[in-house]
Amino acid sequence: MNRECRHYLVSGRVQGVWFRASTCERARELGLPGWVRNLPDGRVELVAAGPVERLKALEEWLWQGPPMARVTGVDSRPCTGEEPLPDPFEVR
Repeated sequence: MNRECRHYLVSGRVQGVWFRASTCERARELGLPGWVRNLPDGRVELVAAGPVERLKALEEWLWQGPPMARVTGVDSRPCTGEEPLPDPFEVR
């Protein structure tokens, strides 16, 4: 099973709509360690690690988000650095 770590930046109406809490819940359902936080520019940033197919499922969910979110972009790239990720997934 291929594993990797991904860094995501989610754009759109993603703050004040329960995006972080919903992302945390979905990541935990998928069994992924990592974290999510709001950025001052209005985006949401997250890092998650695990099997590639579970990360793909998370990314698909990020494009939808919770009902009140309006996602306009999801930037995904490999993680840099070897910082250990919190397990279970957490909101920062």
